Amino acid sequence: MKADRHRLTRSRSHQFLQTAMPVLLLGIATISPMNAQQDPLQHANQELKQATRNKVFCTFEERTRWEQKFGVNFGKSVNQQDMLSRMRIGCGVSPASWLTVYAMGQDARVPFYGLPAPNTIRDTMDLQEAYIKLFDQRETGFGATFGRSMLDYGESRVIGTPQWSNVARTYDQGRMYYRTPKARLEILMVSPVKVLPDAFNTPDLGERIWGTYNTLTRIWHGASVDAYALRHSQNKIGGWTGTGTLGTDSFGGRLYGPLPLGLAYSFEGIGQTGHVGLVTQRAYAWFAGVSQKVAPWSRSLTSSAEYKVASGTKLGAVDSGTYDQLAPANHDKFGHLDLFGWRNLKTFKVLESFGITKPLALNTMYTNDWLFSAADSLYNSQGSSLALSKKGTAGTHVGQELDSFVTYKYHAHTFGAGMGYFFAGGFVHDTTQHVNPRYMYIFQQYTFK
Repeated sequence: MKADRHRLTRSRSHQFLQTAMPVLLLGIATISPMNAQQDPLQHANQELKQATRNKVFCTFEERTRWEQKFGVNFGKSVNQQDMLSRMRIGCGVSPASWLTVYAMGQDARVPFYGLPAPNTIRDTMDLQEAYIKLFDQRETGFGATFGRSMLDYGESRVIGTPQWSNVARTYDQGRMYYRTPKARLEILMVSPVKVLPDAFNTPDLGERIWGTYNTLTRIWHGASVDAYALRHSQNKIGGWTGTGTLGTDSFGGRLYGPLPLGLAYSFEGIGQTGHVGLVTQRAYAWFAGVSQKVAPWSRSLTSSAEYKVASGTKLGAVDSGTYDQLAPANHDKFGHLDLFGWRNLKTFKVLESFGITKPLALNTMYTNDWLFSAADSLYNSQGSSLALSKKGTAGTHVGQELDSFVTYKYHAHTFGAGMGYFFAGGFVHDTTQHVNPRYMYIFQQYTFK
């Protein structure tokens, strides 16, 4: 039996290499002719901009990724081998300095999936962005944006678009802001778009985040500050499944800036009130990180370390203490396997990025995770429960993850490959099927703006 399992693993790995290699070869074949001539698509887009005096522009992205996942949902789901394909085509016009109109379609597919793929990885041609910007090109004064758009605020821990996802999140939104040379004061209402793989993604405001997000830049010794107050509302139409509705209030701030010797720092803290269904919400989260850029052997090396905490509900608590993560972009925050979300979790992470040459970079990432409360769930990246020890007897150590990935850039092309392995801790070992998830992938991407 053990020998059969080893043979099956070798067979799957061989199949992964056989299927993934054409992705890389296709990308190499695509760029080879461009060694001798300029990229014709890039050239045509630049010609269009010049001919219209930057009043008309186009964007394009094509990405293919083959990935293989073992131990999906810690053994609860089948292993996956998927070819993910995503294409984006957009065009915009700025007829006046105070007006920009832009629209972009996205087609995300999984060609060899078999059964209809879930809406997390498949959405046939749909409207990913369509917005109007008013007075956005000015450095000071009022401005506004309305429509559908991908968004990232701060380090995307509260509101963000996870671009690694084959179907990246986008928002129906309205935002108004006032800018000075050192400040941006904004009020916003954003609603994550609900993906319908075979139908048009119509606006649905059953889930929405609204409030204010403000940024003050270089206020003292290079330090910058973000300050925000956001209401997250969700009803049954928006995805809420419990009694009543969801209504959490997040009051947060972020302090970041440079330090001597190539160092940089970032701190963020969030407190939450409101309600989760019929239960009062009292939760919090915080993050602290530091990074440094050096140049050993005339090469670029960026080292970073961070520690982050999101509260959970203690055993016997009357109120909800589980942090509501709103709509973050969690990829890279908790490891490349995208196993966890920012709820009831304490995470230590280290990332080393070494520029072997200017276009070639090698990255190594390590994470170590613990539960905040042993009696609360371990949550996935979308915020749903993965495992639970109701009496809190399974301990708090979730496990460790080690990832390594390499990227190579050639003009508008990017190539990459990586792998990751999760080493289960005591909690995962006692509450799941004793599976250590693994992840391998290879990709190519072509982009121009």
